[in-house]
Amino acid sequence: MSRQLISSGSKFEAEACYSRAVLDGDLVFVSGTTGFDYSTMTISADVVEQTRQTFRNIEAALQKAGSSLKDAVRVTYYVVNADDWPKIYPVFKEFLAESRPASTALICGLIDPRMKIEIEITARKR
Repeated sequence: MSRQLISSGSKFEAEACYSRAVLDGDLVFVSGTTGFDYSTMTISADVVEQTRQTFRNIEAALQKAGSSLKDAVRVTYYVVNADDWPKIYPVFKEFLAESRPASTALICGLIDPRMKIEIEITARKR
């Protein structure tokens, strides 16, 4: 299978020279994704809603690759504020209860001060 680049349509992907996701063989590598609603280019100030939108954005990329969150094998969470953790980790169950991927969480700064969480996922194409 050849390599396939997947875009969300965000102009930032072209400007920063990356793809929302890359399908290579039976693996889908989803770039760090935030809670921007790409249709309006807005982002909620609420960390829980950002987390849900982030998963919706990831699911859209995975679907373009013929995969889904049910096929996730690895996830990395980048969280700006450690105090947000108790608010957001219950959202993970909404989206990852079936796949229960291996995971890592880091507390760090992000590029845009409006961003409170960024998530990257690797999934298998089934």
